[in-house]
Amino acid sequence: MILSSITLCTLVWGLLKSIQNFGAREGLSHRRSSQKIPLAEDQVSIPTSVGKKMAAIASKQVHSSKTSNPRPASSSLSTSIIVPDTLHSWPWPRHLNPHYAICKEESEAWCDAFHAFSFSAQKAFNLCDFNLLAALAYPLLDKDGCRVGCDLMNLFFVIDEHTDIADGKTARNQADIVMDALRNPHTPRPTGEWVGGEVARQFWLNAVKIATPSSQRRFMDSFQTYTDAVVQEAIERGTSHIRDVQSYFEVRRETIGAKSAFAINVIQLTIPGEVVKHPVIVALSELSTDMVLICNDLCSYNVEQAKDADSHNLVRIVMEQYNTDVQTAMNCIGQLHDELAEQFSDVWMKIPTFGGPVDREIRTYLDGVANWASK
Repeated sequence: MILSSITLCTLVWGLLKSIQNFGAREGLSHRRSSQKIPLAEDQVSIPTSVGKKMAAIASKQVHSSKTSNPRPASSSLSTSIIVPDTLHSWPWPRHLNPHYAICKEESEAWCDAFHAFSFSAQKAFNLCDFNLLAALAYPLLDKDGCRVGCDLMNLFFVIDEHTDIADGKTARNQADIVMDALRNPHTPRPTGEWVGGEVARQFWLNAVKIATPSSQRRFMDSFQTYTDAVVQEAIERGTSHIRDVQSYFEVRRETIGAKSAFAINVIQLTIPGEVVKHPVIVALSELSTDMVLICNDLCSYNVEQAKDADSHNLVRIVMEQYNTDVQTAMNCIGQLHDELAEQFSDVWMKIPTFGGPVDREIRTYLDGVANWASK
């Protein structure tokens, strides 16, 4: 589940409200290491596990909360909750892709033609603008690239809406259909098949027109991992399984779909696999992913708990593991995001140079990774 329909609506509204505040912020993208040789793995400061970070934060936050305002940890939501401002010091500015308007028109018409949603889901879809999210996430892509980004956000919505209400067996079947369609975009889908297969097929048929071979492989590998994780989420949802913080991040990093979304930033570029797998690049990608999923879970919690569908949400996870109320959990998560953002900036300074055009391309990729954390 990359982003639920209501969460996406919330985030898009937030983007519109705050975009002007970020336009004046100076990014870190002009700063980088002058090192000429890629760092060895043992020279890289590997990020501390989020589980350990959260344990340290929670021990202080929970004690402070109980001291200042004692209340039962299991108490229900109060009349209001304060969602932390996770972007209060994030330095990357937001920019809108200049092809947004035309890509929005084309991608919306494309998605509408499938009639993929129930009445309520279609209503939610019509209220949102997932193409705006794509245009902000991919501000530097040309028109064709922006269109692929818009189509991907709409494909995510289709998969999300259907797998969110599916059991493990149904989700597995839907995931297999999607991956088969992506691997065989020139093969018509069987009559009567679940609609997600045809949406995925047409998405990828258009994307491969501009995608380099290396970017195609990277996207396919990441999307397989994403769909497998969505199936795992469906299985656990059926058992009401509640993970701890560390194991939750391990699966949520995949269900959020960030790796596939990152891949679109460089869909027209050729970056060697060993460069993307460099420990500094991996660390930055993981830190950004963690910040993206934190923002998503904070925004979606209230809706999910109202539907009794919050077992795969970080707020619920923290409340359960540390026996705290919702506001204290949100405060803990907000502090965790701040620490991850600071760590991202520190690791950013260790970006190595590889020589030649690869440096420019990996810089494009990492700027895209950082840009996603501002969504």
